[in-house]
Amino acid sequence: MHGKLTGNVLTPHGWVSGTMYFNDRIAEVNGLTVNPDHNADDYILPGFIDLHVHGGGGKDIMDAGDAVYAIAKIHAQHGTTSMLATTMTSPPGDLEQALKAIGHACWERKPGTARVLGTHLEGPYINPDKLGAQPDYVQEATLAEVERLSALAPLKLITVAPEMSGHLELVRVLSNAGMRVQIGHTSGTYEDGVQALQHGASGFTHLFNAMSSFHHREPGMAGAALAHAQYSELIPDLLHVHPGAIKTALRAIPHLYCVTDSTAATGMPDGEYMLGRQIVHKCMGGVRLADGTLAGSTLTMDQALRNLVSLGLEIEDASRRVSTYAADHLGLHDRGRLIQGSFADVVVLDRQLNLKAVYVEGEQIGLTDMQFGATRLNGQ
Repeated sequence: MHGKLTGNVLTPHGWVSGTMYFNDRIAEVNGLTVNPDHNADDYILPGFIDLHVHGGGGKDIMDAGDAVYAIAKIHAQHGTTSMLATTMTSPPGDLEQALKAIGHACWERKPGTARVLGTHLEGPYINPDKLGAQPDYVQEATLAEVERLSALAPLKLITVAPEMSGHLELVRVLSNAGMRVQIGHTSGTYEDGVQALQHGASGFTHLFNAMSSFHHREPGMAGAALAHAQYSELIPDLLHVHPGAIKTALRAIPHLYCVTDSTAATGMPDGEYMLGRQIVHKCMGGVRLADGTLAGSTLTMDQALRNLVSLGLEIEDASRRVSTYAADHLGLHDRGRLIQGSFADVVVLDRQLNLKAVYVEGEQIGLTDMQFGATRLNGQ
């Protein structure tokens, strides 16, 4: 056993004041049930799981090559222990090159990086009227095309606008084949959303953003999510979604989980960056197209946790929404929880919820001292 951590350990059964032993997987957790408010020990939580990552550290997933490793490294430094590399709507050649690179990263995790679980295919199967920051290379989805792309890299999530021609039946086929299909970048109605869920759609992509909004006489796609979804992702940077809307979603959707939708600008100074084939501008904590449209974020998962707690969530609830529920959505039972046999994906936070240590499959990750600063070994 080469790893040992002591503190307030968040287990699936509650807080334990004790010790966790691990190698690449957790061997055991020993301790006594505790209220962590009654001591000053560190918090030991499951590593963060981000199912919507476009970039970071100046790199974009669509850059292909080794970009995915650079992105997985900077997100690991912020506590993300596993992630889905997320693509953009793009010309077919660009998408294929990006998927090939993601495929390599899935087969081999490099030291110091988060585990790349697979791909979130965000487009090209979306509605051209709800592109958001996606460039207009939209195409109709077909089973043959999805199967061809899935041979390049594991497709763990696919965002689809169900109202587009042929897409509703494809949602059923893909869901029956074991793929998770999310509803997003959609102008569909409430009824379209309900039908898509009945056909097997598993959730919604960045709830409220790039979808038909809620109105009390036309509840839209957002209304379908609030009324019927078990799972949905949401960007809690407090810019994409108002805190009041976040609280509404938290009450309505049992397994609402958080994503960053992070871009190349994450961890970088203000300036111009690429998001697929689009130029985006980072300024004052936001990322936008030239016309002001929000274009992803600079959020990291450790900040997402802090934002949730600032809205009034207990740490254990916030932890589930940046880790466990995402694992559950993908059907992963050995991540997102600190229990014997699970991967040793762990974050250690101080009492102010600042990162002190990160472990990916038992490997200690170097953390960044400051936003654009040097890397140090955890705890040194």
